[in-house]
Amino acid sequence: LAHPAAFSIPPPMSSRSQAPLVITRGVSQDYKSSCRFSQRENDSFTSVASSPGDEVKKSSRKIGRVEKFSRLPVWPVWNGVFLFLIGKLNPELGAKLEDSFGGRVCPNFFTPEKTSPFIMLVHHRHSFAPWDPLRYIQRTFFPEGFPAHPHRGFVTVTYFLHGGFKHRDSMGVKQLYGAEERHDGKHTQWLNTGAGILHEEMYDIEPDKGGFDLAQPSSQELYQLWLNLPSEHKMGQPLTKLLGGEEETPTVRSEKTETIVLAGEHGGKRSAAPALSDIAILHGKMEPGSTWKHSIPQSHKTAIMYVRTGSVSIDGTRVPPHHTIYFVPYGDELVVTSSEGADFLFLAGAPIYEPISAQGSMVMNSPEEINEAYSDYQMQKMGVPWDHKISDEEWMQHVRQYPSVYK
Repeated sequence: LAHPAAFSIPPPMSSRSQAPLVITRGVSQDYKSSCRFSQRENDSFTSVASSPGDEVKKSSRKIGRVEKFSRLPVWPVWNGVFLFLIGKLNPELGAKLEDSFGGRVCPNFFTPEKTSPFIMLVHHRHSFAPWDPLRYIQRTFFPEGFPAHPHRGFVTVTYFLHGGFKHRDSMGVKQLYGAEERHDGKHTQWLNTGAGILHEEMYDIEPDKGGFDLAQPSSQELYQLWLNLPSEHKMGQPLTKLLGGEEETPTVRSEKTETIVLAGEHGGKRSAAPALSDIAILHGKMEPGSTWKHSIPQSHKTAIMYVRTGSVSIDGTRVPPHHTIYFVPYGDELVVTSSEGADFLFLAGAPIYEPISAQGSMVMNSPEEINEAYSDYQMQKMGVPWDHKISDEEWMQHVRQYPSVYK
């Protein structure tokens, strides 16, 4: 769920003059060697890796490089533009204001051969105010959410910190989930898109404090992670599951830190997420002057951290908010300190040593499979898109009339 313009669904095959452009990333003969991150510097990231002469402790997971992705203005756009201008003068002040008022989305476009099984992480921070007249003009042509669209071949993990989503899909499943009391603790959706599914995700917009308050906007903040599937599972039956609470996403508390285990294991507690590969997804919260530690299995060659608020320090290197850290693929313990406090999302997992081909909203193993996915979508095998404004009764009737063949 990046900015809606970030991904587009190709027109029907008959209207295209040539084959679709497919971004393909294959697996080199020495894939494990390719997982070692480049140390080159350019405008998009700052290299903070140790010099060749530095001694690396085998037990400590080190920083490979740090990258900062662009933040796009949306919901409301004018907030995002203001934050962009402030961020140019003072990036950390811009980050604090975004955390308070919203107005931006940040797609972290990963490089799958180096970050497998993680494809993309998107951080959304938005605000919908009932008193904003421009909002009502904008939503006549720019819906407040993501109308029905197709996926195949991967998993979306959507985790809410504020607000929530109203979900409907071509399998006939309706779900309401998020971070508010009305969501009954179900803050995460695990959607295995399998052989193909259409779904819509529209923001569940209610005043933050409940009730009707013209002065109170609806805050929305979430992560969506795209997680690759092994080839043997790409054409399985689609599945969606809501997660939340101590039995499904347990919280590990230690001195001045708190970790929500969204997937995998941390501190002796394991998530109930139905992961089909070896991964960990952890939401870490650190108070000022605290230390956070995580034991990393040897199989987790990929390790990534996105700093949402505050800052973290690793081996003396301070990483400010809105930066993404890529770690080297060796070392069995990660030690993070924070003098001012921090909030971050940590991803780790075993790479899937298979080719990957991705275009738009499909993730498969080859360009031919991508073309087949879009052909199946256009042949209505995944169902037919519906208008996000229709009622639940009309949507259910639509799904019965145009059923998914993968149900």
